[in-house]
Amino acid sequence: MSREELERKIQTFVGKAIGPPDVARDAVSEGAIRQWCDAMLDSNPVYLDAQAAEESVFGGLVAPPTMLQAWSLKGIEMARPDPDAPKDLQEQLHAVFSEYGYVGVVATNCDQQFDRYLKPGDRVTATTVIESISEQKATGLGIGYFINTRLTFVDQDDEQVGSMTFRVLKYKPAKKPAASEDSSSASAPAQPKRMRPAIGHDNAWWWEEGIANKKLLIQKCESCGELRHPPRPMCPHCQSIEWGSIEASGKATVHSYVLMYYPEFPPFEYPHAIGVFDLEEGTRFVSNLVTNDLDAIEIGMPVELYFEQVDDELTLPLFRPVKA
Repeated sequence: MSREELERKIQTFVGKAIGPPDVARDAVSEGAIRQWCDAMLDSNPVYLDAQAAEESVFGGLVAPPTMLQAWSLKGIEMARPDPDAPKDLQEQLHAVFSEYGYVGVVATNCDQQFDRYLKPGDRVTATTVIESISEQKATGLGIGYFINTRLTFVDQDDEQVGSMTFRVLKYKPAKKPAASEDSSSASAPAQPKRMRPAIGHDNAWWWEEGIANKKLLIQKCESCGELRHPPRPMCPHCQSIEWGSIEASGKATVHSYVLMYYPEFPPFEYPHAIGVFDLEEGTRFVSNLVTNDLDAIEIGMPVELYFEQVDDELTLPLFRPVKA
C-alpha cells in the first residue's frame, strides 16, 4: 500500500460534509445559560441579569459565545457505540488512515469565530465539513497528516452565527529505539522536557514576579477586590482594568480531579492526577496532584502547594496531599 495510493484516497474526502446537519434539540434558553455560567463561575450580568441586559447594548439577555457548540453538541458516541450504525464520513476517513498504519490521533488546535451573540429562543444547526488534509508531515509523534474539520453554525433563519475549525494529527507512531545492553547512558536519547508555558503580555508578570521567586500570585481587582486566575487584563465582575496581586498561602482543597491514563506522552508518568483546587483565598487553580496513592484522592481533601524544578529551565507550582 503506497503513500500515493493513500493520498489519492484521503483527498476524495476533502470538501464533503461528514453527515447530515446537527440540529439543536432545544432552543437557547435562560436556564441552560444560567447553568453554564454557574459551572464556569461567569457572573457577567448580560448573561444572567435581565434588567442589566435590557439596559445594555444587547437589549436583553444573551448567551456566552463559548456556549456556541454546546447547543447542538451530541453525547459522547464512544461511550455508547452502536456496531450496526453506519459510520459517518469522518469515521470512514480515520478508518482509511488506520488501514495504512496511521493509527495514532491527537488534537492539536481549535480556532473559533463568533459572528453574533445568541439570544433565548434561537435554535442552532451545525454542519461539519472535512475542510482540508495536509501533505505528509514529520512530527515528534511520528509521520502523519493534519486534518482540518470545519463546523459552521447557523440560526433558525439560516444565518451564520459562528464557526469552528478543529485540527487533529493522524499519525503513524514513531518506533522507539531498541534498548541495547552495552549502550551507555551517554548515548541514550535525552528525556523530553515538559511543554513550555505560553507567556505573553498579560501573564508574564505571574511567571517572572511569582513563580521565579516561588510565589503563587493571584490577580486582584483594585476596584471591586475580586480575585481572578488565570491572569487577564479586565475584571469580569466590574470591567476594571486596574489590578494588583496577592500571594496565596498554598493551602487548598481538591474541588475536582481526573486521572490521566491515555494517550501517553513523555515526559509524564502514567497514570497521573490533574486537579482543580479551591485555594484558601477563594479562587481556583489547575495543576498536577502529586501522590503515590492515587486511590486515596477524594473531593475536599486538603492539599498543599510546593514548587518543583521539573527540568533545568522550568519550575512549576504543584500540589500534594497534606500529611496527617
